[in-house]
Amino acid sequence: MTKSNRKVIRYSISFKQKVVKEVEQEGLSISEVNRRYNIKGEETVKRWLKALGKQHLINTVIRVETMGEKDRLLEMEKEILKLKAALADSYMARDCAEKVIEIASEEYQTDLKKKFGEKSSAISVNHMR
Repeated sequence: MTKSNRKVIRYSISFKQKVVKEVEQEGLSISEVNRRYNIKGEETVKRWLKALGKQHLINTVIRVETMGEKDRLLEMEKEILKLKAALADSYMARDCAEKVIEIASEEYQTDLKKKFGEKSSAISVNHMR
């Protein structure tokens, strides 16, 4: 196997601390620091902030919900799982029915789909009158 010619950049602890200090004390954004020092990774400075900086400067998402909302969310997730299972069952039943029709068509040497289609269209025409 050949080795790739990819460059691996290692940053010193002092450099990381300098970048973290600029973000925390000078108020530079992470994207500004990335451009200033040509840091390629989008998550690199965020990891440095978590490891070396003050946690209050990293955006966190806090979701506040009532017990009723939580219960409703769990109910909806359960319902989605039931619906997915029902859909999978209906697909399986449809596929089985199509296979039975296909095998019966071969056995009786006729196209059962056409014959069933003709009867259903004749019935629907009679019902419309």
